[in-house]
Amino acid sequence: MPLLHSRTLTRALPAVLAAALLAACGSDDASDGDGAPAGGASPSGGSGGGSVELTVLAAASLTDVFEDAKEVYEDANPQVSLRFSFAGSQELAAQVQEGAPADVLVTADTTTMDGVADLTDDPAVIARNALTLVTPPDDPGGVDELADLADEDLRLVLAAPEVPAGRYGREILDRLGIDARPDSEEPNVRAVLGKVELGEADAGLVYVTDATAAGADAVRAVPIPEEDNVLAAYPAAAVTDSENADAAQDFVDWLLTDEAQEVLAGAGFLAP
Repeated sequence: MPLLHSRTLTRALPAVLAAALLAACGSDDASDGDGAPAGGASPSGGSGGGSVELTVLAAASLTDVFEDAKEVYEDANPQVSLRFSFAGSQELAAQVQEGAPADVLVTADTTTMDGVADLTDDPAVIARNALTLVTPPDDPGGVDELADLADEDLRLVLAAPEVPAGRYGREILDRLGIDARPDSEEPNVRAVLGKVELGEADAGLVYVTDATAAGADAVRAVPIPEEDNVLAAYPAAAVTDSENADAAQDFVDWLLTDEAQEVLAGAGFLAP
C-alpha cells in the first residue's frame, strides 16, 4: 500500500503543477504587482478606484467663473470632480495652515500665497483683475468718482484690510490722498458687493468681475482710471499634503490652458 500511494502521487503531480500554473497566469491577467487592475492606471494621485474629488479653496471673487470652469473641466476629465470652497483669501490660507483637507489653493493676491509657501507647491498666476467703484443703481450717495468716497455722510463699505480687495482698495485711496472711512469692513469682496446690492451701502470697492457678475440691474459700476487702479494677481498652487497630488497639479496646469483662459476672459478676468 505505501508503494501504491507514492506512485499515485507521482502520476498526479504534473496535473497539480499545470493547475497551479494556470491559476498563476489568471492572477497575472487580473491584477498587476500592486493588486490594481492590469491594463488600467488609477486616477492621478488617487488611492485606486474610478474617480478623484479635488477640494479647491478659491478666493470669493472666483465664485461664478469657477462654477463655469467646473463644467468645462469635468466634461473633459470625467474621472475628476471638483469641490469648491469660496472665501476671503486670508481665511483660505488660514485653513491650509490649520491642516484642513485641501488639494488646490487659489488666492486673489501673491502676498497671501507667499505666506503659505511652505505648504504649497510652486504657484502660477492664472489671471489678473482690476477694481471698480459700485453703487446701487439709483446712486443715492451721488458718487461719480473716487474723491466722492471722502464724503462723511456716504455709507461706504470696503473689504477688511487683511482681504486682498481691501488692501488693494486702500492702496488706491492712499495713493490719491483720499480720506475715505468705511462704515463697515467685510470678510470678503462678495460681502461688499452684497451690501451694495441690498442698498445697505451707498458705495463700495469690488473687482470688475464682481460688478460684471452682478449685472447693471443690481449695481452701477463707476470705472477707476487705469492709471489710478491696481491689478490683482491670482496665483494657484497645489497643496503639498494633497492626497491627490498629481490630479491637483493637473488642474492648476489646466487653468493656464487656452480653454480655461477663455472661460476666465469671458467673466472679465485679465490674462496672467
